[in-house]
Amino acid sequence: MSRVSMADVAAHAGVSAQTVSRVVNASPRVDPVTRARVEAAMAALGYRVHRAAQALRTGRTRTIGLVVSTLASVGNSRMLQAIAEAASARDYALAIVTVAGSRDIADAFARLREQGVDGAVVLNEATRLARDSAPPAGLRLVVVDSPADDRFAIVQTDHAAGARAAVAHLLERGHPTVHHLAGPRSSFAAVERERGWQEALADAGAPVAEAVRGDWTSASGYAAGAALGAASAVFVANDQMALGLLRALADAGRSVPDDVAVVGFDDVVDAAEYRPPLTTVRQDFDALGTRAVEVLVGLLEENAEVGRTEVPATLVVRASS
Repeated sequence: MSRVSMADVAAHAGVSAQTVSRVVNASPRVDPVTRARVEAAMAALGYRVHRAAQALRTGRTRTIGLVVSTLASVGNSRMLQAIAEAASARDYALAIVTVAGSRDIADAFARLREQGVDGAVVLNEATRLARDSAPPAGLRLVVVDSPADDRFAIVQTDHAAGARAAVAHLLERGHPTVHHLAGPRSSFAAVERERGWQEALADAGAPVAEAVRGDWTSASGYAAGAALGAASAVFVANDQMALGLLRALADAGRSVPDDVAVVGFDDVVDAAEYRPPLTTVRQDFDALGTRAVEVLVGLLEENAEVGRTEVPATLVVRASS
């Protein structure tokens, strides 16, 4: 079967081939009714955009990159899914590269350039590497979770506000203070959650104990149990560490929430199945991924200015607090 052409689509829609070309290239010079008719004709005929030819005409490949240090974490895997779906909905292809160290970020950008990407999203742990490097000129970037940087746009969860909500919830239940099981200092998200915890305690005039630090894993949460054994309330920087802490407390004969109230962060899929079900701050990974693509497309198609976009975090109260 021969490939469906723009001429075929034009004949089916009753418009000129030039109009079809404008629709394919997202030109604003097509009225909505005509655009809808052309898109319906494309769908009916099974027309597929010839990306190589389009790139020659426009200088753009309609491909965006994703730079990530790991896809093993819950947040990164969920954001990957959301990014892939959001890109596809806007007719963009997705190219993924992984980095493992500071020497690799330049290689990652170079590989994306070789694939002709128009721009890229950089996720979480890889953002520190992006900040410490010099991205290729002309490569538009959106980073997820980063301090302010005028070289790229930023999309982030409002980590500090989520942490403040968690601490306020525990203080409202009569706890004199709230201890904190923090994430690694190298993580922007961990630093922001720790800041929110400190601010909430300071605002309430509550004592601020030294944070106990983990590495995001449930094993580090379990190891922190000994240092948090005397606490009556603990805000944990992520749900996986909270899971380890729950087991450590159970092994020590301490009941949650009767002896110790625990609140996590992320609201992973299984958080409601912990024993007891975990109170946590829900991070909307789907919204983060979708918004990152929306911001990047705005940079590419509308030459929008770089800025910061925050996605709210929501407290979900369950039995652990």
